[in-house]
Amino acid sequence: MPDTESPLFRPLTVRSLELRNRIVMSPMTRSHSPGGVPGPDVVEYYRRRAAGGTALILTEGVAIDHPTAVDNPRVPHMHGEEALDGWRRVVDAVHAEGGRIVPQLWHVGPLWGAMTADVDPDLVPMRPSGVWGELGVTSYGEDYISRASAPTRAMTVEDIEQVVAAYTDAAAAAARVGFDGIALHGGHGYLLDAFLWEGTNLRDDEWGGDLERRTRFPAAVVAAIRARIGDDLPIFYRFSQHKQQNYEARIAHTPDELKAVLTPLKEAGVDVFDASIRRFDMPAFEGSDLTLAGWAKKVTGAHSMAVGSVGIATTLRESRLQGSAPVRNNVPELERRLGDDEFDLIAIGRLHLADPSLATTLRSGAELPEFDRAVHEAALI
Repeated sequence: MPDTESPLFRPLTVRSLELRNRIVMSPMTRSHSPGGVPGPDVVEYYRRRAAGGTALILTEGVAIDHPTAVDNPRVPHMHGEEALDGWRRVVDAVHAEGGRIVPQLWHVGPLWGAMTADVDPDLVPMRPSGVWGELGVTSYGEDYISRASAPTRAMTVEDIEQVVAAYTDAAAAAARVGFDGIALHGGHGYLLDAFLWEGTNLRDDEWGGDLERRTRFPAAVVAAIRARIGDDLPIFYRFSQHKQQNYEARIAHTPDELKAVLTPLKEAGVDVFDASIRRFDMPAFEGSDLTLAGWAKKVTGAHSMAVGSVGIATTLRESRLQGSAPVRNNVPELERRLGDDEFDLIAIGRLHLADPSLATTLRSGAELPEFDRAVHEAALI
C-alpha cells in the first residue's frame, strides 16, 4: 500500500493535540534520570524519535509527588524545579522536530519494591485493601514476587485524597512545562488498576465493592485533572486486562463489564483509551475478532490506541526466553484495522529502540529492523 494511502499516515486531532500521523512511541520505563531529573541523554533519546517522524511520544512512567509513587530513584519526576526544567528541554526538543509529547503519570501502588530492592525501609507501600490478591503467572521470578509481596497497609480516605491531589498537581505541572496532553498509567496492576481489580480491591466503602464502585478512584483522579487543566489538553488513560504478575487476570469478562469500567472514565474526562495488550491484533472476548482497543472505542465512543508486537512475532516475555525476536510483516493487518476505524492510534515500543526513524521506515516500505533483546535491555535498564 503506498504511504499516501496508508491509514498510518492520516492526521488526527484530539482536542488541541494535532498529530501528523497515527504512530505513537509507546511508554517504556528507562530509569535513566538520576535523582528524578531528565538530563541531556533523555532529551536526545526522545528528540531522535520525533525527528524520525513519529507523531506522538508517550514518555516512560513519570512519578507524581507522593512518597510511595515509585521505588527507583532514577525514574523521572513530575515535581521539583530541576526535574521540570529537564522536561522543558525534552518538550522543546521534541516540538522543534515537529513531534508531540505527553507524560505518563505514575504511581506503582501494589508493585512498590518490585523494580528495585533498594527502597526506604521506613516507607510502607499502600494497596487499596492492603492485600496483593492472587499472584498467578509471573515472568519476573521469585525475587520479584517476594519483594512485591512485602507487607503493606490499606489506604485510608485521607491517603486517597492525597494521591488524587498529587496526580492533579503533576498534571498541572506538566501543562505548565508545555506537554501536549496528560497520560495516566492505569494498567498492569499499578495503583489505579489495583482499585479496578477485584483481587486487590476488597474495600466495603464508597471506593470498593461492586464494579461500579471500584471505578470511583481512577475516575476521581481523571475528573480532578480535567478540572485543573481545563478543556484544551487531551487525557490518555492506559488500562489493561492483565497484570504484570498475572497474565490471566481480567478487570472485565464481557464487553458490558468493560463498558461499566471505561464509561465513568470517559465521563470524567478521558479522550483516548490506551489498551495495553501483548499483541495488538489479539481478540479481547470470545465470539468476536475485535481487539481490546476496538472494544474500548466501541463501548465508549472515545478514541482508542492499540499496542503490542507490531512487526514482531513474539512478545517481550517470549523473547526473553528465546533471545532475539524474528520480525514478521503484520503491518498490513495493522493498516486494515486502522483503515476500518477499529482504533485510532498505534503505539510501538521495541522497534522504536531498534530504529529511531521507525515512522520514516514504515512510510518508505523498507524492511523493518530486527529486535534484539540485549539492545532493548541496554537502552531501557
